[in-house]
Amino acid sequence: MTPVSPLAAPVQSGSLSSPMIVVSGLRKSLRTGSTTVDILKGIDFTISRGEFAAIMGASGSGKSTLLGLLAGLDNPTSGTVTLNGTAISNLGEDKLAQLRGRTIGFVFQSYQLIPTLTALENVLLPYELNGSPEHSDEAHGLARARQLLTSVGLAARMDHYPIQLSGGEQQRVALARAFILRPPIVLADEPTGNLDTANGSHVLDLLLHLNREEGTTLVLVTHDPALAAYASRRITLRDGLVIADEQQTPAPHTFAERGA
Repeated sequence: MTPVSPLAAPVQSGSLSSPMIVVSGLRKSLRTGSTTVDILKGIDFTISRGEFAAIMGASGSGKSTLLGLLAGLDNPTSGTVTLNGTAISNLGEDKLAQLRGRTIGFVFQSYQLIPTLTALENVLLPYELNGSPEHSDEAHGLARARQLLTSVGLAARMDHYPIQLSGGEQQRVALARAFILRPPIVLADEPTGNLDTANGSHVLDLLLHLNREEGTTLVLVTHDPALAAYASRRITLRDGLVIADEQQTPAPHTFAERGA
């Protein structure tokens, strides 16, 4: 059964081919004492609007570093990242923060919820921090946050704190938080890595619905080939380089019914 979801407005027909993420000559090196460690050694790819791309690779291949650079959470040593037509590599912190708020939803493997805030308050946080006129209506933000938590099956848990929630519930709060500003891009770092099979399937439902029904561009870092099989594109890293970049037919997936 296809779940009911208010996650984002659908993209218009015909927009899929336009680039949403462009990575060119991306390098990242770190110095440790007198030694330089090259984590990314020159990465190039383009991800179209509405595409679902899975980034795979062994531990240490550079995939999480790459995702952090795509999100503007770190600066490259050289090369550029362009999101929705804006090159982010040389933006000042204020402009970069504004662009992240408008453009990116980030789902961390470790959830990154604020322990002193309730589930509802955690979801509202990006809305309150954004500060732009289109996100200044407090009543609208509250209604959307409640709607999102209901859509991820947490209608009865809105006033609970993270310590009172299971790992799967915390990850669903994190997903709702990532969706609050209707970002055109969602980046997810091993979003099912800490979850059991049932909760992992639930999170997968949400991500696939966001991509397939709402047209959001989804980039997922994973080491799990079964999860990557649902993507339409698979990018494989090894030792800081892209060794494979393949289009694929996504595996069929039956959406599970979500309770409130």
